[in-house]
Amino acid sequence: MAIAADRGEDLAPPVAQRIQRHAAIDRWFHWLAALSLLVLMATGLLPQLGVRFDWVGIHWITGLALVALVGFHIVRSLIWQSPRSIWFSRSDLGGRRAGKYTIAQRLMHHAMALMVLGAAITGVLMLKKIHTPFFVRDPYILGSDSWGVVYFIHGLAAVCAVTLVMTHVYFAVIPENRSYLLAMIRGWITREQQRALTGGSGTSGTKSP
Repeated sequence: MAIAADRGEDLAPPVAQRIQRHAAIDRWFHWLAALSLLVLMATGLLPQLGVRFDWVGIHWITGLALVALVGFHIVRSLIWQSPRSIWFSRSDLGGRRAGKYTIAQRLMHHAMALMVLGAAITGVLMLKKIHTPFFVRDPYILGSDSWGVVYFIHGLAAVCAVTLVMTHVYFAVIPENRSYLLAMIRGWITREQQRALTGGSGTSGTKSP
């Protein structure tokens, strides 16, 4: 019974022992963006592996949903949050900067941002090659060489997305980083977990997200 009680306390520590790490709206953004990326990767890559299904409509609708989510995230970050908390700078190289996110998490964020922007911009251009309610189809707005560059960037972004997502998931589920995953689910982290992640100094470590 004592062991069960201890486990219950670990699962639901007193409110005073909790530190909010992610607001509910940020958690919703994270999981919706993750779902969008998984759908985009599945609909974009599976046909290249010989899996046949009607993927075009699902792909571009999900892509526009991701663009809307990213736009919302950018506006929220610039107005209601501090972009400096996630931005990487030379001060991080000394390992002395305190903050919410580790160096690895900041670098992962920047890499994912570049990937999403590259895929989004080229994806919107590619909408001109199909029939949608938003654009009049005009595949001749770019020459063949320019379309080749667009497809190359879009494909490169897709490959990078697979690599980044696999890396992100791996580092999220390993035991030493499990607190980060739980915080993205429930929103908070305990003070003891915070001390363990930061080495007891209040500064960010170098664990990946």
